[in-house]
Amino acid sequence: MLSNPIKILLVEDDELFRLGLRVRLQEEIGLEIVAEAEDGETAIELVNQQTLDVVLLDVGLPGIGGIEACKQIKQQNPHVPILVLTSHSQKTLIARLIAVGAQGYCLKGIPAEKLLLALRSVAAGASWWDETATNEIHCSFASESYLENISKSANPLTQREQEILSFLAEGKTNQQIALKLYITPGTVRVHVHAILHKLGVSDRTQAVVVALQKRLIKSDLI
Repeated sequence: MLSNPIKILLVEDDELFRLGLRVRLQEEIGLEIVAEAEDGETAIELVNQQTLDVVLLDVGLPGIGGIEACKQIKQQNPHVPILVLTSHSQKTLIARLIAVGAQGYCLKGIPAEKLLLALRSVAAGASWWDETATNEIHCSFASESYLENISKSANPLTQREQEILSFLAEGKTNQQIALKLYITPGTVRVHVHAILHKLGVSDRTQAVVVALQKRLIKSDLI
């Protein structure tokens, strides 16, 4: 029995680029583009009208722009995940995207398989930050004030990722975590992959160590 497709809102003002994305994404089993928008205002309206699993959002939009659109979408529909796809890589942009609630960030031109994995990860409730963004997050963590801000309003880990990370700290397996959270082991694997990717580590032990250093989980969890 096939699972329901991931429903995507594609927000991109460049018509040719949007067409190329649409064609590529529609080739994939399990993905469905249910609506498209050329500006932030239209995107906000469509999110309120459609049942969506993820918004794929460009930043350089006409009108209110992508960052403001992201902010308003998250304010009105906090459970709708947003993956940003943009040609811009300024450090200040990455920090602003985290602050307004984006779940992920990819640069245009990344390999299609990485974009597809990012989309599926974000739609599953995980987060996805490319190497540029991950490095910036690591650098930003060096600032104590930024750490406090992250913990209060813009923690780059989702609540679900923090839950799973706490279970990793207890040494639990994917199967054990799945039973605890009433999700499938496959979904746990997606979350773990996103955690490792975001923290810039290669295994679960390193993820726990980094998370403790960055105060993403409490030391009394282990």
